[in-house]
Amino acid sequence: MAQQEKLSLLQLYKTILKQAIIEHITCHIDLSEQEKALIIKSFEERHIKRKERLLNEGSPCHQLFFIASGLLRAYCINEEGKELTVMFAMKNWWITDMQNFVSQQTSTMTIEALTDSSVLIISKTALDNLFETVSGFNEFWRILMQNAYCREQTRVVQNLTLRADDRYRLFMDKYPELVEVLTQRQIASYLGVTPEFLSVIRSRHKS
Repeated sequence: MAQQEKLSLLQLYKTILKQAIIEHITCHIDLSEQEKALIIKSFEERHIKRKERLLNEGSPCHQLFFIASGLLRAYCINEEGKELTVMFAMKNWWITDMQNFVSQQTSTMTIEALTDSSVLIISKTALDNLFETVSGFNEFWRILMQNAYCREQTRVVQNLTLRADDRYRLFMDKYPELVEVLTQRQIASYLGVTPEFLSVIRSRHKS
């Protein structure tokens, strides 16, 4: 393939990728053409391979990631060296270590790709600029954070009140597409059980 053709295809890929963020945002607010251009300019695109990390525990947390395609996982490691999954994030989700992104501190978790993925990356400075210059962006962010808070509150309540069997059933019902991709260890770490106990739960559901 000629070099010029390769460059044209790459540019087309970048354009399609960045259009994903506009489609995502305009599901919630209206944007002018000028605001769309500003938003697109604020993000950098990146393609990452399976098992590649976007963020490492202990490294500065200066970026927020929007997932255009693929699947990512955020996890931390306890004192016993076990991985504890904080969240999975798929297409049209956002992911970072939010507390330390906001405070610009070092991350307490790791973010890795579970499949080949494409992400759009924005810095804290660029995000703050969008709050100041895009009229409806604060409203969009409020909706985003409100939905995220409700989702995490639901998960906390379920972890406190439901048996592991029920939590697994709800996970299966809500994210059936993830069950085919994730390992048993990854699902177990998200549900807060051992892989061995999850195997017992799965056996019950099959019988």
